Amino acid sequence: MNTQIFGLLTVTGLLAACADSGANYTPILDGTPTVAFQNDLGDCQTLAHNQRQFDMETIAAAVLGAGVGAVLGEIDSDGDALGGAFAGAVAGGAASAVDVNERREAIVIQCLRGRGHRVVG
Repeated sequence: MNTQIFGLLTVTGLLAACADSGANYTPILDGTPTVAFQNDLGDCQTLAHNQRQFDMETIAAAVLGAGVGAVLGEIDSDGDALGGAFAGAVAGGAASAVDVNERREAIVIQCLRGRGHRVVG
């Protein structure tokens, strides 16, 4: 049982780490990048990366998914609450990680637009 709990925590941690990938997004520009683009891109990516509340949302979604999965697993005829918790954590964490990734990409895009770059996506 301790192995399964460790696995659940490991998956949750990996999902939170994957959520940070949106901060590394390099958008498409309309036209040639300006001289300041690389510096601004680095600053905007750092801004997106530093939004740690998103990481906490991913962890919370995984924990919530684990709780729901445990309840559903216990209700199931096999009564596998731990298996349901694991599946729920993966599903909840993955969905949240995708959302967090998209929000971090949006921060990079809006930040660059705010600095005068013609970002199209």
